[in-house]
Amino acid sequence: MQLNESIFNRDYSEGLVHQVVTAYMTGARQGTKAQKNRSEVSGGNKKPWKQKGSGRARAGSTRGPLWRTGGVTFAAKPRDFTQKVNKKAYREAIKAMLSELNRLGRLLVVSDFVIDSRKTKDAIAKLQEMKMTNVLIIKDSLDEATYYALRNIPHVAIIDAHAINPLALIQHENVIVTEAGVKKIEEMFS
Repeated sequence: MQLNESIFNRDYSEGLVHQVVTAYMTGARQGTKAQKNRSEVSGGNKKPWKQKGSGRARAGSTRGPLWRTGGVTFAAKPRDFTQKVNKKAYREAIKAMLSELNRLGRLLVVSDFVIDSRKTKDAIAKLQEMKMTNVLIIKDSLDEATYYALRNIPHVAIIDAHAINPLALIQHENVIVTEAGVKKIEEMFS
């Protein structure tokens, strides 16, 4: 199949790909971690003992970080980890990754990838026949039987062309794309 040169034969920009992949991964972080600092824990208004004369260290509150049930010194607060990536940069990174996979011979275009039965055994047999282990399969649309057959195999993922993302492309050693999937990718990125 003749591939579109503007998508599958681009220069590889490692910096751009790194930026997009890290932004994608940080965007998946929840950022909901929270702890209480000394002003947020309950209690501690009264000075525990007088300043002088007891022989003990001076203390103004029982809610400092050294005390049991006291506040955390640098308490974590909920925050947003997302990084802004321009649409154009994101698209360029995906094109660069597809081009690099093509250059390295790790991109395989097949006419169609269908497993009629929902059996994982049949899917494993088909992948062994193709000599593929760590593989991402990209189709134009997912069919139920193929999805169910592949979903339980480690290091194998199946997505439709609209769900293509930098992390999926980088996590797998090989990528299998159906011809219809290639057409959809070309529509999306041209």
